[in-house]
Amino acid sequence: MCSGEPCAMDSAWLICLFLASRSASRFCIERFLCDFLKAWTVHNGWVSDYRIQENCFRSPNRYERICRGMFVPGTFDRARGRALTREVPPNYADAVSNYFTTREPDYEAAKGAQEAYFAALRAHGSEVVVLPPLEGFPDCSFTEDTAVILDDCAVIPNLGHPSREGEQDSIAEFLADDFEIHRMPAGATLDGGDVVFYDDRFLVGVSTRTNRKGADFLSEHARKVGMDVQLFDVPESTLHLTTVCSSPRTGTMVAAEGHLTEKELAFAEEVIWLPKEESYAANTIAYGDRIIMADGYKKSRQLMMDAGFSITNIDMTEFREVDASLTCLSVFIG
Repeated sequence: MCSGEPCAMDSAWLICLFLASRSASRFCIERFLCDFLKAWTVHNGWVSDYRIQENCFRSPNRYERICRGMFVPGTFDRARGRALTREVPPNYADAVSNYFTTREPDYEAAKGAQEAYFAALRAHGSEVVVLPPLEGFPDCSFTEDTAVILDDCAVIPNLGHPSREGEQDSIAEFLADDFEIHRMPAGATLDGGDVVFYDDRFLVGVSTRTNRKGADFLSEHARKVGMDVQLFDVPESTLHLTTVCSSPRTGTMVAAEGHLTEKELAFAEEVIWLPKEESYAANTIAYGDRIIMADGYKKSRQLMMDAGFSITNIDMTEFREVDASLTCLSVFIG
């Protein structure tokens, strides 16, 4: 704030206090003043107090407009009001793992890591809904794969690995009160981990878990709500599309080198390339210019900080042992 002589910021705050007391139109006034003060502050270079807002839309001239999301939060728009999660099951050590495994997973350590994950989501303003574990499903805590939210619809896929088929049923039951449920037909498979939201489109990976029929089914429903779709052939070097890329803010993609090409990501205004040896760090959860990243990837952390992000790190070691990344542990639904 200003000190000494009165300034424009002082006047703005006086106007704010006066108008906020007028309850008849308080909501509209607060929205207007909130945007005005934030825009004024960013314009004058005092960005730090406002970079923590949940929806920060960046333009090429480096001004920022901060506003509320227009659509149902989650995969569909980057808002993160409500996260649907599930406790790590006792048979967690039996979860499918083919890519990162170095040792036997530790159930107790995974439970502790999940609590830290929940705490980080809550610290960033998300409500965390925690469902009990499903007996017989060691991968059941990876709820991202079980639903894709499209506005007021939820696409419930047939999961790509046979051992996981059935996990999605209780998720569909939970979502049925708030969303129109669309079940995928037989023969089509898709994991939500192969879906990345970017501004005006979904990036959908065709992988060992998501087949072309599954990708086409999701694409059909995405286009019904006005979203474009871009398909990717997920390389054998990775499990899911989200394992090697994410879109933390408008116009920006984060991608690990060696998995995707510049041509494939040519649609993005900005691509932050992370070192191939730190590919795991490319999976992020963003709240405007605040992001949650996996701990232990110093080069990637510095690159993200240089790009203007403030970072919360979480130890994901136990989940990495079963090929799971940050986004795997939740699906944002509100």
